[in-house]
Amino acid sequence: MSELNEDEMQIWNMWKGSFKRVFGRVVKEMSDHTGLSEGDFGVLDRLVQFGNGKLRQQELADSMDWDKSRLSHHLTRMEKRGLVLRKPSDTDRGVQVMITSAGKSALAEALPIVSKAIRRHFLDLITDQDIESIARLADKTKNP
Repeated sequence: MSELNEDEMQIWNMWKGSFKRVFGRVVKEMSDHTGLSEGDFGVLDRLVQFGNGKLRQQELADSMDWDKSRLSHHLTRMEKRGLVLRKPSDTDRGVQVMITSAGKSALAEALPIVSKAIRRHFLDLITDQDIESIARLADKTKNP
């Protein structure tokens, strides 16, 4: 494989920059309105979406592409704020992570803010043709 030429490097940097700007704007709006961090939202959303409110800690770490230590430290901070609980699993040596009622409320408050921010900073700016192109690109790049 050869090194990237100037045009290839430019398109790569444009792609990364665009994603970072849009993602950063969405996260900032959510955080400003709810106090949740990107990680907080990711944990709470995955607990509800993938586990109906609870997941094994290792499954949660895998779904976030976080190592066990990073997730453990983050969950400790979230537990102190009353957003999640951890308890030993009933069936094995693992740990179950469960969303609390405060976590559910925080997620319910954040979801419409995130949705509006995604629409304002991304979806409202692109065409149906852009969406088709993005979908094709995502499909092409999901399995190297």
